[in-house]
Amino acid sequence: MLIIPAIDLKDGRCVRLSQGRSSEVTVYDADPIEVAKRFASAGAQMIHVVDLDGAFTGKSRNREIAKGIVTSVEVPVQIGGGIRSQEDVRELIDAGAERVVIGSLAAQFPEKLAMLLDEFGARISVGIDAKAGELMVHGWTEAAKLSPVELARRVAALGGERIIYTDIARDGMLSGINVTETVAIAVASGLRVTASGGISSLEDIRKLIDAREPLVDSVIVGKAFYENRFTLEKAIKTAEQS
Repeated sequence: MLIIPAIDLKDGRCVRLSQGRSSEVTVYDADPIEVAKRFASAGAQMIHVVDLDGAFTGKSRNREIAKGIVTSVEVPVQIGGGIRSQEDVRELIDAGAERVVIGSLAAQFPEKLAMLLDEFGARISVGIDAKAGELMVHGWTEAAKLSPVELARRVAALGGERIIYTDIARDGMLSGINVTETVAIAVASGLRVTASGGISSLEDIRKLIDAREPLVDSVIVGKAFYENRFTLEKAIKTAEQS
């Protein structure tokens, strides 16, 4: 189980939201690049970066910072948030991003998703953000016309390889990971899945591992690190010992 620390960017700062709400913002650090360096020094094997301004408005205010994170650490970085075009994806991959995460675009424009997967293959991850069983788009503010499982199967049919599944109701709430729905997405799609949303303790990581679904091979952790619930080093050790 790969432990992936998260850096969420808003107005150039490292923040966390509660349940994806732009009004529920906690600022943790004014220098996201230094946060990335600390995660890298602590043993991170990948870092997850989200441009929240881009996700909410469709216009990135933090892309240069995201690129700066890529060049400042020697570990792979995946970037999402507000990516609306092939040009956006190409820009980030050319800047050195290991993976680019697309969400709303994948849900609403299957032909564009197909083109991206055809051009970039495994460098594309599809973010599936769900709330009460509904697939949410445009910064988690609108319900899509298809379900999370339907999007997962679409991704598989078009040749995608990875999904990042987030339970929005748990995201930033330290209320525990939604193991059941995460596993269901993996089983329904046959794709590798990165779990996200709600990790609050090392026990949450153990529960995900104990589900024994090999397709769920990684988990994103954010607020629990910033609130000092446990360290990245302990999380990595837990994943290795389980």
